[in-house]
Amino acid sequence: MIALDKIITDIKTSLDLQESRLDYKESKRRLSELDSLVEDSELWNSPHKAQSLMKERTNLLDCLTGYESLLQDFNDNVELLEISQLEKDEEVQREVKEALISLREQCANQELLSLLSGESDDNDTYLEVHSGAGGTEAQDWALMLLRMYTRWADSKGYKIDYIEENPGDEAGLKSATVQIKGHQAYGWLKLESGVHRLVRISPFDSNSRRHTSFASISIYPVIDDHIEIDINPADLRIDTYRASGAGGQHVNTTDSAVRITHVPSNIVVQCQNDRSQHRNKDTAMKMLRAKIYEAELSKKLEVTQSIHDNKSDNGWGHQIRSYVLQPYQMIKDLRTATETSDTVGVLNGKIDIFLSSALAQLS
Repeated sequence: MIALDKIITDIKTSLDLQESRLDYKESKRRLSELDSLVEDSELWNSPHKAQSLMKERTNLLDCLTGYESLLQDFNDNVELLEISQLEKDEEVQREVKEALISLREQCANQELLSLLSGESDDNDTYLEVHSGAGGTEAQDWALMLLRMYTRWADSKGYKIDYIEENPGDEAGLKSATVQIKGHQAYGWLKLESGVHRLVRISPFDSNSRRHTSFASISIYPVIDDHIEIDINPADLRIDTYRASGAGGQHVNTTDSAVRITHVPSNIVVQCQNDRSQHRNKDTAMKMLRAKIYEAELSKKLEVTQSIHDNKSDNGWGHQIRSYVLQPYQMIKDLRTATETSDTVGVLNGKIDIFLSSALAQLS
């Protein structure tokens, strides 16, 4: 019974935490308000506003329904347990214990999802990868990281759009930018910004020596058009150039790629995925607005792990995760101490263990 009491205590603690994070009473009030707003026929005269409100309502309803369902299941099982104890029905008690063990796991998962309640956590996200110290070895590592994240995104059913790609001199990538489209894509990945360190026997070294190389990941949310970001055109430097990556003959022979530099912040974005210079510029401006917005969010939140520091060195002393393939197999997150020996699985996209532990540390 001591073990059962511990399970019940764990579930109760988790439910209390979820209620607090959800701000249950205020969320119920807001849901009622949204119900009234979406029933107003005039709302649909403004499709963008209507879609935004519907999205907010759907997300809020999902959170409330998830919490209320867990709470109801918990109360039902506790009540059934009390009855079975009075009647000394050991078989029912065993069934209730199994149900509560399952419920505790569900509560842990829901508790993790409750951490994805930031202003932009529900949004799509941009992901940038840049090779760092290590030459060709680092450029190959950048490609491996990009593959890791795109395979993770595929496993979640997310869609991936390639925005920009700058191939390495001999192999891999110097840099690349992708947009990952899916519910809570930014929320899940927002703490992945930082430098990732790889230790392995280099496939590019004829002497088969062990090399250390670095690549950085930057994560920032795709923001809605209704969020106003004041950008002075005089603060922008816009350059066009020929795309150096894949994209077809037209892309590679015309100055269709666009690079925009926001001079005051030194934020640089670029896009080359379209044959049209105009559309590439439009995409680049959206990325710039998103980066400026993310930088402002980071200042307000003052959460070191989620800050995208454009001035950090892409090398020793700035890494958030270490991937050791030689002389042993180990991947370790240096912020949470979470580690695994399943290096093949992680590099094939099984990174939830690291995403979850980083998010849990915010609580």
